[in-house]
Amino acid sequence: MRHSLREILDHRDLLYMITWREIKVKYKQSVMGMLWAVLMPLVIVCAGLVVRYAFATASGTPLAMSDFTSVTVKAAPWAFFVSALRFGTNSLVTNANLVTKIYLPRLIFPLAAVFSQLIDFLIAGVVIGVVLGVARVGLSVYLLWLPVLLLSLIVLAMALAILFSAASLFFRDVKYLVEVFLTFAIFFTPVFYDSALFGRWAPVLLVNPVSPLLEGLSTTVILHQGPPVLWIVYSLFMTALLFTASVLMFRKLEPFFAESV
Repeated sequence: MRHSLREILDHRDLLYMITWREIKVKYKQSVMGMLWAVLMPLVIVCAGLVVRYAFATASGTPLAMSDFTSVTVKAAPWAFFVSALRFGTNSLVTNANLVTKIYLPRLIFPLAAVFSQLIDFLIAGVVIGVVLGVARVGLSVYLLWLPVLLLSLIVLAMALAILFSAASLFFRDVKYLVEVFLTFAIFFTPVFYDSALFGRWAPVLLVNPVSPLLEGLSTTVILHQGPPVLWIVYSLFMTALLFTASVLMFRKLEPFFAESV
């Protein structure tokens, strides 16, 4: 584990170059350009409002501004997470020529795929910040939780990208399974809704380590309250565990990458 991280630090210039290449390839000959960074979160927000409206109609309560802002805050992080997993899973397969021909830490490829999605995340984050400012959400001391929550989400995306990228090199069906998983995962993650809506069943949703992070973002930014600390600690623990296990598995399988491409 320590050796892998040291290798990445020693090759950080190469990580930067591959990340920048991924960004340029993504936007090359794209008509909408960086507007794609806003489109995906916007679609999530619109879908979330439809779901919120359905819940509000069923319960007989009016749709509040907090419903809109809550979905808005969760949209960009979820869009980043989905894109990071999607591109990260295919990162070794799409760079097969580099994997087989020259030596470099292969761990760079899934990490670069995740880092390349941060540009979209930052652009969407700025737009969401403007929207929240117009909605007069305001600021609070609890925003100090944001770096912890966002960094944990990024590391969790890295862990799964590393895991799925190695698995997809040996079993090409993995990328299709990941697509199916990402398609339906939003219904089992509190993006469109809050976990409290399900009462005593809320802990079942929070077992997903992404869920406490999204709930924490909504709680700190919209409600100006501290996040559910126990669930955040659980999410941080699972993130660290997954990242460590993924890197160790990746290192163990790395000698067989070239013959499996």
